[in-house]
Amino acid sequence: MSCFLDTFGDIMYYMNIGKRSLHQFLKALVARQHYIAFFNIIKNFPDFVDVFIRYFFGVGSYPYSIKIKTPTGTINPLLHSYYDILTVNEIFCRLDYKTDNKPKIVVDFGSNIGISALYFLTRSPNSKCYLFEPVSENIKKLKENLSQFSDKYTLEEVAVSNENGVKRFGTEEHGRCGGLLRETGNYINVKCVKVNDILQDILNKEKIIDILKIDTEGNELDIINSIEKRLLPKIKTIFFEIDHTIKFENNIKILADYYEQIRYGNTVKLILRDTF
Repeated sequence: MSCFLDTFGDIMYYMNIGKRSLHQFLKALVARQHYIAFFNIIKNFPDFVDVFIRYFFGVGSYPYSIKIKTPTGTINPLLHSYYDILTVNEIFCRLDYKTDNKPKIVVDFGSNIGISALYFLTRSPNSKCYLFEPVSENIKKLKENLSQFSDKYTLEEVAVSNENGVKRFGTEEHGRCGGLLRETGNYINVKCVKVNDILQDILNKEKIIDILKIDTEGNELDIINSIEKRLLPKIKTIFFEIDHTIKFENNIKILADYYEQIRYGNTVKLILRDTF
């Protein structure tokens, strides 16, 4: 009987719905963020049925121009694979980087094809983004997606690190999961710029950073722990990605005195305390 149950469990685990195992699907049914995402698909996507089918079942051809309603008007970013629609879901539906305060200055480490930048730039007509992305294929797609905002962002084609230099960067087919610490089998050399040099240069121009978003596929904690304390009171909010299995509280004690910490799945939001 136990052998039968083990086999049945394996079958249940490996049965797929779209590009998800049945195990992943059943786990998602009890996750609050997925209900938020479903509501926002209906609310913010004029072609929500098509978007839902593409996202849920992993079907449809690409490139695909997706319509998204935002506070400043409808945008039409071009998606190049199913993995791009996952990114759209995380940012515009699940609201991983949710902000209610109409940010003026946003710094985006790991800008990929510009989906996160589109979210921040469409929160307010006055938003401005400083973008950092080292992969040339991603940069080409980013510039196309941000063409209507060309006067509202600057882009540096570099990777952000805790030190300057040239480093090996792991790349993969879809451009979503590459990083300095990724072992992908395919590698390029990229210019790396120290995080403190970048932040200081921006603060010399802007005085305050409303949002710092870090999604660099593996070295987020290295970057955060490298930020000089004197700069932290000038950064109001920090979003960063981290695997849900990592106990980040044990790794960023340096920030505990400065920021309130909120975790949302794989996303951590740090909010500058009122004392600063």
